[in-house]
Order: sequence, then C-alpha cells, then structure tokens
Amino acid sequence: MAILPNAEKQWQPKESGDWQKLARRRYQKGSIRKRGTRNPVWELQFWADEIQPNGSLGRKRESVILGFVADMNKRQAMKIADEHLRPLNLGKLTPFATILFREFIEKHFIPNAFPTLKTSTRKRYQYTIKNHLLPAFGDLRLCDLQRVEIQAFVLRKMEKGLSWETADLLRNLLSKIFRCAKKWGFFAGDNPASEIDLPHKKPVREKCVLMPQQIPKLLAELREPYRTMALVGILTGLRVGEILGLRWSDVDFDTAQLRVSQRYYRGEMDSPKTRASQRTLPLPPECIQALRRLQAVSRPEQKDALVFRTKKGTPYSDTNILHRQLKPAGQKIGAPWLSWHTFRRTHATLLQLAGGSLKDAQAQLGHTRLSTTLEIYTIPIPAHQREAVAKLSQLVTSSDEFRENAKELPMPTQQIQ
Repeated sequence: MAILPNAEKQWQPKESGDWQKLARRRYQKGSIRKRGTRNPVWELQFWADEIQPNGSLGRKRESVILGFVADMNKRQAMKIADEHLRPLNLGKLTPFATILFREFIEKHFIPNAFPTLKTSTRKRYQYTIKNHLLPAFGDLRLCDLQRVEIQAFVLRKMEKGLSWETADLLRNLLSKIFRCAKKWGFFAGDNPASEIDLPHKKPVREKCVLMPQQIPKLLAELREPYRTMALVGILTGLRVGEILGLRWSDVDFDTAQLRVSQRYYRGEMDSPKTRASQRTLPLPPECIQALRRLQAVSRPEQKDALVFRTKKGTPYSDTNILHRQLKPAGQKIGAPWLSWHTFRRTHATLLQLAGGSLKDAQAQLGHTRLSTTLEIYTIPIPAHQREAVAKLSQLVTSSDEFRENAKELPMPTQQIQ
C-alpha cells in the first residue's frame, strides 16, 4: 500500500495534550552542510519530536535537501532553512507517533476499550479487527494512515461484496480507534477516519411485516413456549435477547407491566443494549393470559427464574428457535421471510395503525433515536395508504366551493404553459 506524504505534521492542534506538556519548545537554526561530490546539495539537519510506542515524547534527527550548491550559496540556503524551520519553531508542527497500528490495537485498544463495551459490540469489533483492519493496516504506523487510504479501503471492501452496514462499521471502528489513540496520547493529528463517505445505501432485501390476519395462523403453528415468545414479541416489541433474558420477577401481573432489565446474547447475560432499552412496558390482556398459563405449566421454583428456559433451566438459543420453529411456521403461512426482527417491525407498524404515535413506538422498541424507529422498523401498508388518500380526497373535494372553483381551472396544457 502506497503511503502518501505525512499530512499530520502540517496540522495545528486545537487543544492541549500530554505530549504538549512534555514538549519543550526550543528555537532551532539547524545545521547546514554540503552533501555529495559530483552534484553537491545543501542539506539541513534538525531535531523533530515524536511520540514513542510507550506514549512518551522523544526526539530524532531528521534532514531535508534544500537545493543544489550550484544554484545557491550558503546564505541563500540558510534563508530557505529558516523558512523550513519556522513552523517548527512556532510550535505549529505536532509530533507524530511511531507506534504501529497492530501494536496499539493489541497493547492498548483491546485491553482498555473492550471492557467498556457491550458483549455484542465487543465480539463484533473483535471479528472486524482480526479479519479486516489488521490485515490491511497492522504493519503501518498510526501516523501513516491517511484519509484517502481509508476511503479507498472501505470502497474496496464494498466492491468485494461487503454490505453497506459492514462498511459503516469499518468506518466507525477506525474513527473510534483514532479517537482513543489521541485521547491516550499516542496520536496527535487529525482523525483520518472522519469524513469518510459511503455510497448511497440501497436496501438489500424487502422488509416485511405480518398482517393482522397472519398472526393467529402463525401462533396456531407454534407450540409452547415458542407461541408465547412470538406473542410477547409482537405485542410488546421486545428484542429476542430481551425475551430470552426475561425473569418472572420482571413480570408484574398486578399492574400489567413488564420490566426490561437484562438481555441474553450469545451465551452471556448482559444489561440491555442501550440506556433507552431499560424500560417498563404495558402488558395487554392476551400476553398476561399466555404468561399465566406458561407459569402454571413451568412452575418456577424461584421468583427470578427465567420465563423461557430449557429443561436444564438455561436460556434458549435464538438461532435454534429461528431455524427449527419460526422459519418452518413462516413457510406454512406464506411468510418465508419470518425472523425475530419481523416481530419488532410488525409491532411498530401495527402500533401506529392502531393510533399510537411514533414516540410511542420508539419507547416500546427501546430506541435511542427516533429516526431508527421511523426508517428501519416502520413499514407502510398499501391498503391503509389507499384508505388515507381516499379520506383526504373526500375531505378536500366534498365542499361546494371546490366543485365551483374546479370549473374555472385551466386545462393541464394551459397550466404547463
């Protein structure tokens, strides 16, 4: 991979860091000497600061060619040297890091950043670093990565078949790595992963929801406890991890409420995905009846026992349920695209058709951003769109004033002119 000229040295910091506290600004004149015999040149030598792999500030000797001796005398070379050293003496040149990308990831980013992440995020980052970032950038210094190289890297990954979501993950993860490197004193330049552009996002597959008449058919095809899992997912909008992490202590039959306080993800019990995911939801009567029947059959010995648990008392595998129960049932009712996410989309879509607002759907689904609820989980239904347009048409055209004014409207050709 070709390395472009280091732009980090041209950057002037906006805020102080540890390296600035350690750096002692000293005025340099440098040393000028002749170099070469056949076509001698003027060479300037000076000291440049650098951030060493342990994060401390060090100095190394650097040199630059000012020009040919035949074209200038020493006095002229000294003037050029002064101009070259001016940014350094004014403190406008920042030291650059010598630590390798791989070394920073293994020694600093993984030990210090991973413990602060959710289990799902940590596993996704670990896979992405191992299979994409280290093979591409592992042997480069942090200061050698340029924005144009990261832009080309992300686009190449998309050309090889990676999805838009994966490319977005690569961009965001690189940006987080450089933010941490700068915060911890291993990088002093501008974040090269910022302002990376991605192509327009195209939907990979059509997003579908269950129609009201399909839901009873689906529930009839499922046996317990999978029937109650699907019903809870459709009527509350819970994530699959939140369904599998439910405990009987989270279900309040007296107030008809459900508290989401944890989730089960890939073998580990964890806190909910985001702060907004920790929520209390109303339980409709159908859910209460189904849960009471399940409780009577399962007879939990402890109040904090899992609502949905295997014979051994352990959580179910969402993947096994999907492929062994949900997918076959979906095939039978003409919904081969059925998945756990289908229940959340169905809940958000039908909730609005039932009169709920977008904010209600956001609260039910536990989304931090309203745009996520609107753009990803809410699906328009053509029949209801047609009904809404018909009502609008009736509202607008039913007045006598409209019919009277419509007679005076010009022809379409006249309007265009």
